[in-house]
Amino acid sequence: MDQAYLRAHPEHLPTFLTHQRIRETPVGGGSVSTASRLTLDDGTSLFAKTWPAGDPPAGFFEAEAAGLRWLAEAGAPVPELFVALPQMLATGWIDHAEPTARSAERLGRDLATLHRSGASSFGASWPGFIGPLPLDNTESTGPWPTWFATHRLLPYLKLSVDRDALASPDASLLDDVLTALTHYPDPERPSRTHGDLWPGNILWSPTHAYLIDPAAQGAHRETDLAELALFGGAPHLDRILAAYHETYPLADGWRARVPLHQLHLLLVHTAAFGASYRTAVVTAAEAALRAIT
Repeated sequence: MDQAYLRAHPEHLPTFLTHQRIRETPVGGGSVSTASRLTLDDGTSLFAKTWPAGDPPAGFFEAEAAGLRWLAEAGAPVPELFVALPQMLATGWIDHAEPTARSAERLGRDLATLHRSGASSFGASWPGFIGPLPLDNTESTGPWPTWFATHRLLPYLKLSVDRDALASPDASLLDDVLTALTHYPDPERPSRTHGDLWPGNILWSPTHAYLIDPAAQGAHRETDLAELALFGGAPHLDRILAAYHETYPLADGWRARVPLHQLHLLLVHTAAFGASYRTAVVTAAEAALRAIT
């Protein structure tokens, strides 16, 4: 099996793996999928992801594949998609390299170009996932604050409370943020976004940075950029943002709104991984409330 055969017959990949016709080497993946490097007969490699045990949730890998295709349509730097099946996904292998200021600036310009390409609505035309959790991609052409509160904050707030990751005072604070959003004016139109752009979803290659593991959606462009600062922050973040702002200037006050835009992904973490992220949620919610009231 080589790349040409795989492009023509992607459905055969699981059979070749089952019968050990392809060399498979485990590699470090994320907290959700099991990852491996596949070496084909022509010497090229793929990056493959499977569900760790049993079948994945219905539509899990299809959602990521739809996002990769949608981002690629806009010229975003994403890996080539070879296989998108219900039980697995495989993309082109990308050699890793240390991030540089130059590649960071290119990433900033690439993100600006991606966001500027736009989306027809907030949400997406396919059912989504973010990490291991469903993502409500109900499409909306209404104002961003209402969509963000209803489809990106409230579902994960409820899950976090149900799973005892957030306490009643925390929920009250988040309710205040949701209420404030209903009165907050933000005319931003939908951008085509990665949707889960924490630093671990940037793959730095010898030439530039790739966007991986998307939860692609029409959303506010500031959300992508705010997520870059989470969990230690992307390397050379100041260069990424400077190059972005030169290419596609941000609205006044965007820095103060960073915690608001980070709330979505932080709530996803309390909902999926528990109370260890509670302090980060509360800190962001307090700052978000100051920014929008």
